[in-house]
Amino acid sequence: MTDNTHRSYEGDDIVPHVCRACESRHGGICSVLTHEQLVQLNKHSSRRTIEGGAEVVGQGESVGSYSNILRGVVKLSKMMADGRQQIVGLQFAPDFMGRPFSHESALTAEAATETEICAFPRAALERMIEQSPELEHKLYNQSLKELDEARDWMLTLGRKSAREKVASFLYLIATHIDPLADDGFTFDLPLSRADIADFLGLTIETVSRQMTKLRNEKIIIVENNRHVSVPDIDRLSAAAGND
Repeated sequence: MTDNTHRSYEGDDIVPHVCRACESRHGGICSVLTHEQLVQLNKHSSRRTIEGGAEVVGQGESVGSYSNILRGVVKLSKMMADGRQQIVGLQFAPDFMGRPFSHESALTAEAATETEICAFPRAALERMIEQSPELEHKLYNQSLKELDEARDWMLTLGRKSAREKVASFLYLIATHIDPLADDGFTFDLPLSRADIADFLGLTIETVSRQMTKLRNEKIIIVENNRHVSVPDIDRLSAAAGND
């Protein structure tokens, strides 16, 4: 973070100004930190903007830092020994990116869209985890949340129809990309048709065909091939087989 010298007061505690303006402070791991811990973490942190398509960390790479996602979408993928690759998850703001106390990344993390992160050294955060049961609990809960989402996605891939899979993907994006935005459930698709097909285990043609059907039924509105609006989130949820 670039303006560590600027401070704002909240009660009797001094809080870094940049942290006060950060959404992740209220929804991410920083929400459980004391003002003194925020000041301490801010001394070691730095903000970075990553272009869409750029790698954040590669599978098998040594982990030197962890990050909060402040804006954008991060694509997680796993590569097999023969070079085949599978998208295994997506992360959104204000998710925490990384596995504490793991020295090597098990996945490749790539910015699916232009993404802003707040990064901090692994040693600094791990030291803080050991000193803060609240932070440890927050990270534990995120891990359980990710496990639940992975199990739900197994159901999507294993049992849902092509229509339900595509609708499930759109529902996932609609409810995770800036859900509090003034314009409601409106977003740009963070993945290409090829990546969506890979994520859902479908062909590109099937993804396009199901998108067209959902659009014809007025469940979604698509502009310029990537900009999507959802007039009625309940109808999209029903199309995803969630009801």
